[in-house]
Amino acid sequence: MPEHIHDQTPSEVGPAAQSESDSPVSPLLTFGLIVLSLVVLLLPTPTGMTAAAHRLIAATVLIAGFWITQAIPLAAASLLPLALFPLLGIQNAKDTAKAYAEDSLFLYIGGMIIALGIERWQLHRRIALTVVSLVGVSPRRLVMGFSLATFLLSMWISNTATTMLMLPIVLALLQVLDEGSDGAGNRPDSPLAVPLLLCLAYASTLGGMATPVGSPTNSVAIGIYREQLPEAPDVFFSDWLLVCGPIALCYLGLVIASLVRGLPGTTAADSRIRAELLRRRQQLGPLSQAEWLMLAVFGLTALLWVFREPLVIGRIELFRGWQWYLAKICGALTADTTLQATLLARGAVSDATVAILMTVLLFLLPSGTRSSQGQAIPLMNWPTAVRLPWDMILLFGGGFALASAFEKTRLAVWLADFLQKPLQGQPAWLAVAVICLILVLLTELTSNVATVTAVLPSLLALAAPLGLDPRMLFIPATLAASAGFMLPVGTPPNAIVFGTGRIPAREMARRGLLLNLIGVPLLTAGAWLIIRPVLGLK
Repeated sequence: MPEHIHDQTPSEVGPAAQSESDSPVSPLLTFGLIVLSLVVLLLPTPTGMTAAAHRLIAATVLIAGFWITQAIPLAAASLLPLALFPLLGIQNAKDTAKAYAEDSLFLYIGGMIIALGIERWQLHRRIALTVVSLVGVSPRRLVMGFSLATFLLSMWISNTATTMLMLPIVLALLQVLDEGSDGAGNRPDSPLAVPLLLCLAYASTLGGMATPVGSPTNSVAIGIYREQLPEAPDVFFSDWLLVCGPIALCYLGLVIASLVRGLPGTTAADSRIRAELLRRRQQLGPLSQAEWLMLAVFGLTALLWVFREPLVIGRIELFRGWQWYLAKICGALTADTTLQATLLARGAVSDATVAILMTVLLFLLPSGTRSSQGQAIPLMNWPTAVRLPWDMILLFGGGFALASAFEKTRLAVWLADFLQKPLQGQPAWLAVAVICLILVLLTELTSNVATVTAVLPSLLALAAPLGLDPRMLFIPATLAASAGFMLPVGTPPNAIVFGTGRIPAREMARRGLLLNLIGVPLLTAGAWLIIRPVLGLK
């Protein structure tokens, strides 16, 4: 039996999760956050704000403070709404608990289990090596190839997992460059090491922007949007891919251009790199039955996500969506008009429905391999699936609970009125640019998901006073919250590549600052040139 399909214990959750659980807790920081929240609670209620909203601010200061500083683990802080909201009279226990099970949460769970299946059978490694080999092995082509391969994988696999996958391949290629040289390739200022390693981190982040399942930040933002504005037009998988995919690709093009500047077109090591890529591909051997099946499930899942709802660009409907055809077929077969109407109702079927259905299918399909006892091994087993990032899942729930309370207490409306004053009378594009700039700077020091969770409810309420469709605010803001390229703590991919010791902090800051600043006009222009026409907004 191949080594990579042995059962894994729940403790095998990766270095990121282990380091977080082992990180020391600062009692002084924890005490300070508690005191600050109590001070906010004891202050007079601001004019126009309900008492429940005032108490919610105090609770949010504590919860968001724990999220941002990580004085306690993210998962522990995410459970606080279940206790604080009922005790402070913000929201009853039943409604708070219900908010944790938002539909987008199960989309993320399903998508992550499918990603774990891809990793389990090494399909992700084969895809990455194939893409890089096709692009070429010269320095500029290597940066482009690794960027494209990483971007494509990160659209479906978490950016952290994608970076961890690609990092050993890059390090192996850098070792090939060192062979027969004077050893200069092993220094932190190696001319190819920095661009190659940074392209992994940056492309992982950008690929995660392109789909709802590519980054937890996107799933949380969509969930908050649906929770706070249930009557607003929904944002489907196809919508997000059509508008955010081109924006992320444009951003990737700028990243590649900045990284390849100054690199030579060809080097004497090209032949050795080509041989190393070929050797690693040959080590994988031909596609196994498990890889074929995993590729089929992965491709079918993507197609079902993209084509579930009507595919509309502007006012042109390209495809009715398979959900519409399913409803018609079921109605015709059963002569039940109620069933047809139910299937066509808003929210009857969602992207989470597809994700969970395909996830369960993984547990049913045989992989073509057998255990030492002769039992058939399915594509997915529970010891592998249990490696889900449960801290992120609980963080989702805590974010949805906050969004629900912001709506119930009308705190979001109050904050929107407060934020509206400095933006009143300003052009709409300037408001979007300012919001994107604030989030780009904030996300360098805070968790992307925590940033979106804390800020987005107020931004959604700000859309109407500014005369904007809420999607024109929340989509660019969500993308801006992921655009942390400057510091190692900005995103997990940054920290992973920085941990190799081959990227000077000053070099990452210099290159990342430029990309951060480029992102603000790019996202603002994307709102008007892509989001507005593709979604048919006024």
